[in-house]
Amino acid sequence: MRTLLSRGLMFAGIVTLPIVVSPRQQHFLPVPDFRHDPRLAALRRFFAKSDCPAQNYTSAFLEAADRNDLDWRLLPSISYVESTGGKFASNNNLFGWNSGRAQFRTPTESIQTVGYQLTHSDLYRDKDLDELLATYNPNAEYAQKVKSVMRRIAPAE
Repeated sequence: MRTLLSRGLMFAGIVTLPIVVSPRQQHFLPVPDFRHDPRLAALRRFFAKSDCPAQNYTSAFLEAADRNDLDWRLLPSISYVESTGGKFASNNNLFGWNSGRAQFRTPTESIQTVGYQLTHSDLYRDKDLDELLATYNPNAEYAQKVKSVMRRIAPAE
């Protein structure tokens, strides 16, 4: 019986548990199709207005948000505040992650990594938006800047 329980099985059937996928494992999961998702168009419009490089990664932002149960506007907004949507990103670090010292192979890797950390890291897990943003950057105006960008992308849902 213990063997069955340790494998996630119970005598009444199979127990399904949420799968936690690290950013390095995410490339093995199927890529969602966002072509008809209105969020994609909203992100493209937003980044195109400022000619931001992040407009090339709108699907990656949505994928990271969906996989990590984040507001879909959060990651693009942080990237806009931190690097003007990639215009001033060093080492593919769209988010100023680790005080700008983090290096990523690609902008997509930075999106996946930061999205994962905001949900799974002990620093951010189970925090509401204001608490999460205060942890990300304790500057008093930071949360308001990010939330303002979120509203520019799309009104609150």
